[in-house]
Amino acid sequence: MRRTAQFARASAAVLLAALALAAAPANHKTRAIIFVMTDGLRWQEVFRGADAALMNKEHGGVSDVESLRRAFWRETPQERREVLMPFLWRDAAKAGQVFGNRDAGSDSSVTNGFNLSYPGYSEALTGFADPRVKSNDPIPNPNATVLEWLSQKAAYRGRVAAFAGWDTFNAILNTERAGFPVNAGFEPFVPDEMTPRFELLNQLKTEMPRLFDGVPFDSIPFYTALEYLKQRKPRVLFLALGETDEWGHLGDYAQYLRAAHRFDAYLRLLWATLQTMPEYRGGVTLIVATDHGRGEGGEDWKGHGARIPDSKYNWMAFLGPDTKALGERSHIAPVTQNQMAATLAALLGEEYEAGTPIRDVLP
Repeated sequence: MRRTAQFARASAAVLLAALALAAAPANHKTRAIIFVMTDGLRWQEVFRGADAALMNKEHGGVSDVESLRRAFWRETPQERREVLMPFLWRDAAKAGQVFGNRDAGSDSSVTNGFNLSYPGYSEALTGFADPRVKSNDPIPNPNATVLEWLSQKAAYRGRVAAFAGWDTFNAILNTERAGFPVNAGFEPFVPDEMTPRFELLNQLKTEMPRLFDGVPFDSIPFYTALEYLKQRKPRVLFLALGETDEWGHLGDYAQYLRAAHRFDAYLRLLWATLQTMPEYRGGVTLIVATDHGRGEGGEDWKGHGARIPDSKYNWMAFLGPDTKALGERSHIAPVTQNQMAATLAALLGEEYEAGTPIRDVLP
């Protein structure tokens, strides 16, 4: 009797999932979403490449300027940004869309007014800016995210997961209430089925130097998420990396650029892996974004927040089968952080309860 009941429940879940997919528009191809964010990576580097004003000891803390210039300096902004983030510009921009180049009349910004990480992530994931979420204090988020909302639907139950460098994501995603796996900070990841890869990553978390408070190096959450992707094949995977912001706050421009370059390499590996998996190939959309910007030049580039108004400007990119290949967007209406949750849901054929989707990236 118990097996019969379990089989009936499983059959009902499969039927509901099939009906949900069948209800999507006929031209709708996205079956899964991978949403990746990197903390505090300025739109200036993304669209202009390395900043000459910061490639020095005075403002960028650079000890070996010539080495950094050989790696990331080129004559034009287009060349500089491509050598810094080759996947974004050679692959994602050509086959998808990138927003946020203010030099080209494409504004992307947060609306929360605080220009801080917790408010920025919360805005992106809930679809609105809540004035109660005004600092980086690890207070459990009173608002449900789009991840939580999706995870409660039959088609996504057990198919949503989140990995993050910053331990405050336990509060942002409210792990006590979320109902899906969340692994953040230096916490070991303990899945239902442990693999040698997970065991090694957990060991590295324990043994690695803790240079940043509550944030491991990006390689740890990235490879943990990648292993989970291969093992569990979720329909919605959220990944947040933190090194760009940490090096920025330390005023180390060389390491900040290298972290941005590694982030791009992780995106390339992630996308290449997805194309080898029949569960994702031809049916996955990659969303890439940041939680806030930073100041412009001088000492302001190291920080962000309400005292630096320009740190509200961010950027975002979309690559997938339902997004037209319009490339780098220019001379268009502004897009905002509070549109991201609804856009993520709409790409899956779902109508989210907050925010307005970015129509240009939808089928």
